[in-house]
Amino acid sequence: MTDRTPHRGLSRRKFAFTLGSALAAPAILSLPVRAQIARGSELVIGIWGGAQERIVREHCAKPLEERYGARFNYVLGGTVERRARAYAERGRPSFDIVYLNIFESRQAVRDGVTQAPSERVPQFAALYDVAKLGGYGVAFNPVTIVYDKRKVTTPITSWRDLWRPELRGRIIWPSYPGAQGTAALVMSARVWGGSEQAIDIGFRKIQELKPFAAIQGSQDQLFQMFDQGVGDVSVEFGSFTRSYAETRNPNIEVATPSEGQAIAMNVACITVGTRNQALAEEWVNLHLSAPCQLEFAQRIYYSPTVRNLTIPDALRTKLIVGEQQVAGLVDFDWDLIIRNQAAWTSRFNREIGG
Repeated sequence: MTDRTPHRGLSRRKFAFTLGSALAAPAILSLPVRAQIARGSELVIGIWGGAQERIVREHCAKPLEERYGARFNYVLGGTVERRARAYAERGRPSFDIVYLNIFESRQAVRDGVTQAPSERVPQFAALYDVAKLGGYGVAFNPVTIVYDKRKVTTPITSWRDLWRPELRGRIIWPSYPGAQGTAALVMSARVWGGSEQAIDIGFRKIQELKPFAAIQGSQDQLFQMFDQGVGDVSVEFGSFTRSYAETRNPNIEVATPSEGQAIAMNVACITVGTRNQALAEEWVNLHLSAPCQLEFAQRIYYSPTVRNLTIPDALRTKLIVGEQQVAGLVDFDWDLIIRNQAAWTSRFNREIGG
């Protein structure tokens, strides 16, 4: 959750500026600074914490430390905070790389906060097409239905199965906005004849599911609810849920609905105005390299965004792999969703969450 301007065009424009105009005019607001990597260069990276930070430290930072003596400053937290900071610093960023989700990344390129992806990153050529929008997609993390298979004995194979009478009062619905809540709302509309453009049916069909066992605002909260038996079904990131099932609760199943799982994707975005362009591009290329992509897949079941990767057979069954499966992910009209987010949030709070 585009309009994209290739960096090659920006480079041609850069040479059209005289030194005087570059100093007087805000050229830094739109032009990447590309130079040889100096030893001791520093990158500021906004990323999620936990396993994601640990993996990039090992597979991105460590090689660059050894090669260039590079240094790294990590700003950890959620996308809301770092997106706000990146926008506030637009054109004169403290971030060199900021990790965003699918719809935030596309919007940030249009708003001149981050750069469109470039072939200067060698692994760009190996990316699936959908991972070339809004930056460099580094991980697919689809949203789907998850459930306790001890209590839901008939497997869930469709988004419509949420409306099975026996599940009434047993569903833990995801809050809105957010990737999980957005997927749940839009898929509810789509499978009953609506769409993002005709969202009313989604709200009406979700109201039919009430009363809910609970409303969940994060995967940690959901997993605690599953542990405590609060409810039996929800909508959540499949990767995190698979990790939870294999480490804490083997009764939880990740569904593969016939209509498809809703796309979600983590995106590495290089900021407009970074003074460390070449080093940032090397970082991104390392994140898209086989060692890093495989580590994410093996440790937290993030699906690779590159085609040129050999994946063990036992692991492939737990991931989204190959052109056909990637094409089967359900993408949304994120521009429309973003424009309506405030109105839909108010309606969700009034009709669903209240």
